[in-house]
Amino acid sequence: MSDKKPIVTIKGTKDGLSLHIDDHCSFEEAMKELDRKLSSNYIEEDQPLISVNIHVGNRYVTDEQADRLRDLVRGHHKLVIHSIESNVITKDEAHEWHKDREVTPVIKVVRSGQVMEVEGDLLLVGDVNRGGRVVATGNIYVMGNLRGIAHAGVNGNRSAIIAASYMKPSQLRIADYISRAPDYDEEPEGDYMECGYVDLHQEKILIDRLQLLSQKRPDLKGLERRILNG
Repeated sequence: MSDKKPIVTIKGTKDGLSLHIDDHCSFEEAMKELDRKLSSNYIEEDQPLISVNIHVGNRYVTDEQADRLRDLVRGHHKLVIHSIESNVITKDEAHEWHKDREVTPVIKVVRSGQVMEVEGDLLLVGDVNRGGRVVATGNIYVMGNLRGIAHAGVNGNRSAIIAASYMKPSQLRIADYISRAPDYDEEPEGDYMECGYVDLHQEKILIDRLQLLSQKRPDLKGLERRILNG
C-alpha cells in the first residue's frame, strides 16, 4: 500500500464539495490531478449547481492561478467555485491586516460638524458631541459621552463593537447595520459602560452592559479585556 499523500482530496459537505489540494506539489501537477478527478465524478444533468470550496493549504495562489482554477472548475458540468482559501497572504495583505488590529488613542472632544476616521480600533478619551461623528474599520471605545454618530466596522466587519461610558448616540452604525438612539425613558441607572453590537440572529444592533459582552464576543482581544476588568 502506498503512503503517498493524494494531490487532490474531494469531500462532500452539506454546502457542496470541499477540495483539498496538497501544497507540496507544483501548481501544474495540481491542475492536472484536479481535472482528472473532477472528470471521473459524473454529475447528473438535472442536478442543481454544486458549490465548490477549494483549500490550498500553505500555497500562495496568484490572481492568474485563481482564474485558471475557476475556469477549470466551471468547465465541469454543474460546478461553481464559492471560495479559494489559502493559509498564505502577501506582505501588503499582512500590512493591512495589522493596521486593522491597531488601536489609535485620541484625547479630544469631537464637536458638532467634526468627523474623526481611523483604521483599526479607535480609543477616544473625550466626548462625541451631538452632530459629531467617529468612524473606524474596527471597534470604537469612547471614554466619555457618546451623543453623536459612531460607525464601527465601516469596511463590513459585523463583529465590531461600539462602547461608551455614557451611551446616548444620535445614531449607531456597525458595518451595514444602523440603529437609532436607545429609547431611555429616564437617564440610565448605575455607573457602567454600555456597548452596541450586532446580533445576527435578530438582525439588528443591540445595546447592553459592557460586562456582558464577553458572552457575546468570546474572542475578545486584550484591550476589551482590560476595559472589562478595569
